[in-house]
Amino acid sequence: MKLFYHVMIRLSMGVIVVLTAWAALFYVAMVDEINDEVDDTLEGYSDLIITRSLAGKELPSKDIGSNNQYYLREVDNAYAVSRNQISYTDSMVYIAEKNETEPARILTTIFRNEAGQYFELVVSIPTIEKKDLIEAIFYLVLTLYVALLLAIILINVWVFRKSMKPLYVLLRWLEDNRLGRKRTELHNPTNVTEFCQLNDAVNAYASHSEEVFEQQKQFIGNASHETQTPLAICRNRIELLMEDESLKEEQIDELAKTLQTLEHVTRLNKSLLLLSKIDNNQFGEETHVVMNDVLKHFLEDYKDVYEYRNIDVDMAEEGLFEVDMNEMLATMLVTNLLKNAFVHNADGGKIKVSFSSNAMEFNNTGDSEALDPHRIFERFYQGKKREGSTGLGLAIAHSICQQSGLQIKYEYRDGMHCFRVSRG
Repeated sequence: MKLFYHVMIRLSMGVIVVLTAWAALFYVAMVDEINDEVDDTLEGYSDLIITRSLAGKELPSKDIGSNNQYYLREVDNAYAVSRNQISYTDSMVYIAEKNETEPARILTTIFRNEAGQYFELVVSIPTIEKKDLIEAIFYLVLTLYVALLLAIILINVWVFRKSMKPLYVLLRWLEDNRLGRKRTELHNPTNVTEFCQLNDAVNAYASHSEEVFEQQKQFIGNASHETQTPLAICRNRIELLMEDESLKEEQIDELAKTLQTLEHVTRLNKSLLLLSKIDNNQFGEETHVVMNDVLKHFLEDYKDVYEYRNIDVDMAEEGLFEVDMNEMLATMLVTNLLKNAFVHNADGGKIKVSFSSNAMEFNNTGDSEALDPHRIFERFYQGKKREGSTGLGLAIAHSICQQSGLQIKYEYRDGMHCFRVSRG
């Protein structure tokens, strides 16, 4: 998950929890305040009735155009003692003027006159307006909650993007620059101290990596080139020595083994030199290449070799895989994948090559278990040592793909080792 989404999800969850708690507390507080106001009205109305009742004055009329109601009755001592002095309830009451029932807030209280008689007073006030008010407050709080939540999230998004812009610029710069290619200058102005330090550190690291990389390439290239001539001289001398008729058979066998080892070193040296040239981008000229035609040319050349080991080669074309790359590199890519499929195959095995408009795929039988997909393209990595293999063929194919903007992947599928080359 990207840093932006990771941070925004956490911020949003925190904001949602805080705002939800605030909205709930605000709503409860407003409802409680409304109930307090209604209760105060009930208390005032009941105090008026009780005061008049104790003073022997006329009680308020029940028919004054108001929906407020009260009931006053005498109760015995046992009933009065068993009841709370005052209580509040919400219930439905019948309004005679409207001939219907409505929700109401009810106050029930017990009081005693000077003669020691107990009375129960029930006062009710319809709460239709209170209910409407609470509902209005609920929707108001909900609207305010959603608006505040969206506003805070949008502000966080804007602030985060503005604050983290130098980081994204640096990431894009790192993605666009690769070792072996001309490095573009990092232009990432910022006033944030940490980002300034990060820019300086990345620039210093990139410069050091380029220096080390260039030194390694130069060393490999020079070493491979300088050993070409000595290796050729040694090979010629051994071949001449083997023509000596005075040599014994055991001596000739040893010379043959030495010559075989020398040929392996020569192939290894040529592969290293080729890798160095690819890394140094010495194959710059690009042309339009049809990989189908490249493979057909070499399949005909290798036909006798495949027949010698009874390897069945099948080619399927669903489309033309056309790429713009150096023609020599295209040839090397195809030949290395073909050689890999041949060297690491079994006698009587199969090689299937398929083409589409977007990719080409090389499939071959061989080892009955998958190779390490994370190391398969490493230099000198071999799942199992095979004669004629330098351990650099797939590394060369991988370097060619990187140089040409292609992508190569390995997987073990249906008992076959599959190498897929597609557009990056």
